[in-house]
Amino acid sequence: MLEAKNALDLIQSKLAAWMESLVVMLPNLVLAVLIVVAFWLVARLVRKGMDRLLGKFFQSISLQRLISTLLYGSIMLIGLFTALSVLHLDKTVTSLLAGAGIIGLALGFAFQDIASNFIAGVLMASQHPIRVGDLIETAGELGVVQRIDLRTTELRNMQGVQVVVPNKDIFQNKLVNYTRNGIRRVDLELGVSFAEDLEAVARITAAAVKMVPDVLVDHGVDVFYQGVQESRVAFEVRFWIASKSNRHFHTVRSAVIVAVKQAYRREGITIPFPIRTLDFGVKGGQRLDAMLSGGQKG
Repeated sequence: MLEAKNALDLIQSKLAAWMESLVVMLPNLVLAVLIVVAFWLVARLVRKGMDRLLGKFFQSISLQRLISTLLYGSIMLIGLFTALSVLHLDKTVTSLLAGAGIIGLALGFAFQDIASNFIAGVLMASQHPIRVGDLIETAGELGVVQRIDLRTTELRNMQGVQVVVPNKDIFQNKLVNYTRNGIRRVDLELGVSFAEDLEAVARITAAAVKMVPDVLVDHGVDVFYQGVQESRVAFEVRFWIASKSNRHFHTVRSAVIVAVKQAYRREGITIPFPIRTLDFGVKGGQRLDAMLSGGQKG
């Protein structure tokens, strides 16, 4: 009975001590709760305000949500650490910070690729190198941008197949955007016979190109002779079109080729076939004309 009584007295004394500590800490506990509630209200107001503000500067909804969520979480963490400090739990705060640092370091090594793609996505969302609907070429892929997330970018290539490209590959490699400037130059290589009047060829070619409806005539049509090749005089025609799609590019280019070919036919301009000269008069051989004349005499 004595041992039971002693145990009961010990429990009662412990409970009394706890109650006394609770009464002493009650003002601080109430203050800590009020601090957490106040920071929660402030965090909600800030997140709503940031959503509206960021919507004016960033088109990416994912980036808007990321920034507002990070800001909301930061405010809540500050409120939590402040409340723990009011409760004189400074050691707990230090332990939490140390643990968070170690966990963050471990996660950084474990998800290194994901983190790099994520950071690249954030930078792309802020700098806007590409937008949905742009025709781009990057990481060996050519396609139209369908969706831009914080980790990947979805393309529809020229065969209509969906291609998912990590943002890190886009951000770290060469990126060609055919849509951004709104116009695109087409370079077309052609050639005519040596006997043609090159000034007339340039004039007729430029006029034929300008007759194609989708050619931007106000940007000019240039004809530059490149050199003399085996069977022709080579030149290049340069003109501009609206950069709408890859199909539009090939459609206009094809129409220009047809128009130039028809103009050459009307004007009698020759596009020569490859020419090869055969000479049988080498040492130990016999000339072809001598062979033919000998055959005719026989």
